[in-house]
Amino acid sequence: MIAIVDYGVGNLRSAQKGLERAAAEEGLAVDVRVTGSASDIERAEAVVLPGVGAFGACMSSLEGAGLTDVVVRAAGSGRPFFGICVGMQILFEESDEFGRIAGLGVLPGRVVRFRSTDVKVPHMGWNGLRLHGAAPMLAGIDEGTHYYFVHSYYAEPSDPDVVAATATYGDEEFTAAVSRDAVFATQFHPEKSQDAGIRLLRNFVRSASAPVRVAVPA
Repeated sequence: MIAIVDYGVGNLRSAQKGLERAAAEEGLAVDVRVTGSASDIERAEAVVLPGVGAFGACMSSLEGAGLTDVVVRAAGSGRPFFGICVGMQILFEESDEFGRIAGLGVLPGRVVRFRSTDVKVPHMGWNGLRLHGAAPMLAGIDEGTHYYFVHSYYAEPSDPDVVAATATYGDEEFTAAVSRDAVFATQFHPEKSQDAGIRLLRNFVRSASAPVRVAVPA
């Protein structure tokens, strides 16, 4: 089962449909479940954290749903974990949006507003990726592949090694995807990115179907 965390925000049905299509194209029978149940999230083989709107509102909604600790545990469990848009941003330690707001602290760094003055904010549209390293979730994704973005803020990781891809808006290069261990997240919306998005979701569905190996202390 892939659990899409339902805490009252995010493109839940679009993400569900995208993952179901990806699973079908992989020939996999996967229960893609939109759920606000902590027990569902705890026992899922993989977890997706969507998010739209303001960072603070998403954090408040997650806390109000009683799912903050469950999501943090899921992100550290070794199971495949996918954050989308603000679902990526809240994985970081804090945001500058409407003042300093604490995030989940799963990844080191903060979320900042676009600094360029020669472009319209929010950034809405298609941008090509510049790939950094070889994140497993980006297997088969070519340099320059375009994805759909809608955002005014983006993550600035304090550890550059977590940056899996960047994109450029105006003269500003920004973080488009991050990867660390089993955690992968994108600023763009794969569920709205047509075939390129489905290719990415197919990678995630495959990872969700693979056995999770947990290191056992000697």
